[in-house]
Amino acid sequence: MEALYLQTNGLIQETQQCFQRLNDSRADAGQIAHEIDMKILAANGNCDRLDVLLFKVPVAQRQNAKMRVDQLKYDIRHLQAALKLYHEKRHRRETELAERESLLSKRFAPNNEMSIDIDYSLQQHNSMQNAHHGVDEMLWTGSSILDGLRTQRETLKGARRRIMDIGNTLGLSNQTMKMIERRLVEDKYVMYGGMFITTVIIVLVIYFWVL
Repeated sequence: MEALYLQTNGLIQETQQCFQRLNDSRADAGQIAHEIDMKILAANGNCDRLDVLLFKVPVAQRQNAKMRVDQLKYDIRHLQAALKLYHEKRHRRETELAERESLLSKRFAPNNEMSIDIDYSLQQHNSMQNAHHGVDEMLWTGSSILDGLRTQRETLKGARRRIMDIGNTLGLSNQTMKMIERRLVEDKYVMYGGMFITTVIIVLVIYFWVL
């Protein structure tokens, strides 16, 4: 399990390095995005295998191993969110370029009743697009933060549940030990009582037999 954990952690680090390469304008963004997607897919597959291997870990070490696997899943979800955000930004840029080219290449028929100010319309269009993109990014950032908080909440709830289970187990063990100690004391009294009664019977038998 340790080797698979290290391999998955290495995939996550390699994926983070690929995101840094996306900022390079000379790089093939499409190829790098595909590489990131494949690495995330492989890391998710490894996490599924780690979930199965957790049941083979000794009970004393299982809680720590479960927390390490949960951290890997948390990092992978952040990488998936970052890749989705990148695709959305790229799609918006391509749409903006297509709309700009369409607007600049459009031919208008002469019309004495209509006056079109291309520069003003283009400026207004760009302002509206920038405002729209700003709102989208704010919504996406807020959604990512909420997802992160929700994930942390689930992780903390799981840790709290495990701690309570351990506490209940320890409480049951203490109660069981007290019952065992009480039973030992009772058995000791029964043994001493039996020895005393047996001794009295022997003495009485010898006394009446001799008489």
